[in-house]
Amino acid sequence: MATRRKPRKNITRIGGHAVGPATLMMGHGYDPALSEGSLKPPVFLTSTFAFENAAAGKRFFEHITGQREGPAQGLVYSRFNGPNQEMVEDRLAVWDGADDALVFSSGMAAISTLVLALCARNDVIVHSGPLYAAAETLIANIMSRYGVAFLDFPAGATRAEIDAILGRAKRLADERGGKVALVYLESPANPTNVLVDVEAVRAARDAAFPSGEQRPAIAIDNTFLGPLWQQPLKQGAELTVYSLTKYAGGHSDLVAGGVAGEQRLIDQLRQTRNILGTICDPHTAWMLLRSLETLELRMSRAGENAAKVCAFLKDHPKVEGLGYLGFIRDARQQDIFERHCTGAGSTFSLFIKGGEAESFRFLDALRIAKLAVSLGGTETLASHPAAMTHLSVPAERKKALGITDNLVRVSIGIEDADDLIADFAQALDAV
Repeated sequence: MATRRKPRKNITRIGGHAVGPATLMMGHGYDPALSEGSLKPPVFLTSTFAFENAAAGKRFFEHITGQREGPAQGLVYSRFNGPNQEMVEDRLAVWDGADDALVFSSGMAAISTLVLALCARNDVIVHSGPLYAAAETLIANIMSRYGVAFLDFPAGATRAEIDAILGRAKRLADERGGKVALVYLESPANPTNVLVDVEAVRAARDAAFPSGEQRPAIAIDNTFLGPLWQQPLKQGAELTVYSLTKYAGGHSDLVAGGVAGEQRLIDQLRQTRNILGTICDPHTAWMLLRSLETLELRMSRAGENAAKVCAFLKDHPKVEGLGYLGFIRDARQQDIFERHCTGAGSTFSLFIKGGEAESFRFLDALRIAKLAVSLGGTETLASHPAAMTHLSVPAERKKALGITDNLVRVSIGIEDADDLIADFAQALDAV
């Protein structure tokens, strides 16, 4: 039996009751009757799809090539779309309350496609800092080769500071003969966990670019808290970006990325993805469908564990400080947290008393937690950003961003919290 792009029914309401995201993850976007009654979607391993007739083929390609607005109304070719990918996209959009979503072969494929879709020669990008190191490198080193400039502001910037940087960006764009093309945020920032005031960014953007002017899109990397603990579209962002490798995938067994947001922007990104071929493969999409079913359970358990572990670490004599959103000391950061977030997450920065040597001793002594980069998996991971994920960032830039030699990034998993506390205790004893 042939599959269709969309099922006959998507149950989003029962009477007057709106069905929640956790329930929709079990079947939204899929109709078993269209796939031989299979309870779970099969993996559609095909490179191309047969058209019902020539007119349908033409119509589908009019969407693929941008001659008609919106996504293709049928399946065309696996570089453009596929049943597994479209089901994941439907479900990602549910979590963020987005018009639509797209999946990519990695988080950096998503970010790269976004930047290439929205930016042209002589344009200016404004971004918060720090960013994930590869994103910083993309903007600072690679896009600069093609004539795109950037200005940045610290993640915890005030409205006045954001106003000032947008004013500078407008002047720079005018001098270059381009436009301010993108405001790109990461909140919480990687690896410092500093929050960006998305509401202030939106207000500043709208004030700097009154109605009628071409406004730069506001995109935010929501990997650390999303989609359970933060939904930035509600605060004024227009696109949310994910490394789906992390919490959405959640088992450290796949690499993927996603973007969700406003239809007009998603359509621009889709056209660029169609050209670049940065869509994720069907099997990865199928694995994401599996993972999304338990996303709320996994993230909730990891968040509860992190709260217990951080309560232990907070007053430990060998801990200099914690970058954990459950223990914010700065009043402005606390205000942003209360307005933007529904949970403190399970990834935090741990500052060991000492420097690189002491941090390395701690990492090497861990027995349950794994010494590995990435985050958001079922297992607890720990790494040293200054010497690992952010090694390529210049020393002065790392110092300015607070990425110090005594910073250890920790992602708490779903193990027993008491076991994790025992592991951290003995590892700190080794420092």
